[in-house]
Amino acid sequence: MIGSLKGTVQFKSSNYIILETAGVGYKVFVTPPLLVQLKIGQPLTLVTLTYVREDQLTLYGFQTLPELEFFELLLTVSGVGPKSAVGIMSLAEINMIKSAIVSEDPSVFTKVSGIGRKTAERVIVELKEKLKTQVDATPVAKEHSDAVDALLALGYSQQEAREALKNIPTSVKELQEKIKMALKVLTK
Repeated sequence: MIGSLKGTVQFKSSNYIILETAGVGYKVFVTPPLLVQLKIGQPLTLVTLTYVREDQLTLYGFQTLPELEFFELLLTVSGVGPKSAVGIMSLAEINMIKSAIVSEDPSVFTKVSGIGRKTAERVIVELKEKLKTQVDATPVAKEHSDAVDALLALGYSQQEAREALKNIPTSVKELQEKIKMALKVLTK
């Protein structure tokens, strides 16, 4: 199995990159937030999961080991495949996603293509106990997700919305206040 790759980004597509390592180009699927950050010709190191099925051999790449471990954890849930897991990881930062699981908020996950209410509830049921000791059960992820949606509706890209919301103090809990503060960041 391929555990990590270090090379240069040669090509970018809508959901994967070609990472050239020692003259070999590897097709590596990455999350959309990572994809928008990458530039062609940029050096990059990824930790990877080699996903093997009867009809496919696919690489999924992440910048950090905790991201890879969370991806692997999502794959243990019945009904969640790699594409759905990447979609879940694209919703917000990992700690916010874990918080949504522990606080039992399935509405956050139904925003991912291919995940309905039953699968979202299954993610919560199967992972809640495993994550309980890692995060506080606060409804932060729902507000964050709703704030991203509001900024998208106003015409900002997902990357712009996420970057703006990163600058908001965690003490700000109300959705309207988060959106106002994010708009101030975006208009600077």
